[in-house]
Amino acid sequence: MTLTVAIDGPAAAGKGTISKAVAQHFGFPHLDTGLLYRAVGKCILAGDDPIEAAQALKADDLDGDDLRTPEIAQAASKVAAMPEVRSALIDFQRAFARRAGGAVLDGRDIGTVICPEAEVKLFVTASDDVRAERRFHELAVKGHEVSLAGVLEDLLARDARDSARSSAPLKAAEDAVILDTSELSVDAAIAQAIEIIEQRLKAE
Repeated sequence: MTLTVAIDGPAAAGKGTISKAVAQHFGFPHLDTGLLYRAVGKCILAGDDPIEAAQALKADDLDGDDLRTPEIAQAASKVAAMPEVRSALIDFQRAFARRAGGAVLDGRDIGTVICPEAEVKLFVTASDDVRAERRFHELAVKGHEVSLAGVLEDLLARDARDSARSSAPLKAAEDAVILDTSELSVDAAIAQAIEIIEQRLKAE
């Protein structure tokens, strides 16, 4: 049986952490689809054409901590609003999703556009203030000079852009389970996600 787990949600809600833990727990390969757009964003900051960059993207391009900078995050959100870029990356994601045995993908449109047939769909969310605090501390620890107010402003700008785009906007799939992590510890959030998936497996 192939089990695709689609985990969507806004930035800093915890979907990446949850996705990695879920993949490890079940022994599934994991794809952070946001890295695809960050890799393309990195290319356009270097002066490359976004569509050509998306079409030429390779797995090796997803490596490196430099994809996690605030500048590349903003560039990624902008290229993600381009239908041609999204179209170029769809086949890569869908092929990964249907690997034999199972796969976990996290992003913003996995359950709605990339894998609408996914057996399990989660939408991980948290309050704006909680997400800003998390991202602020994450960036500060890595040595980035940021302010909490600036991080919140960037998050809200990304949310607005991601939710308003005409192609694959950020939203929960109608059949997704909403997982609000605002008041959950990391371990508790992961445990809830694992329980949701195990319940789905038992129903098979």
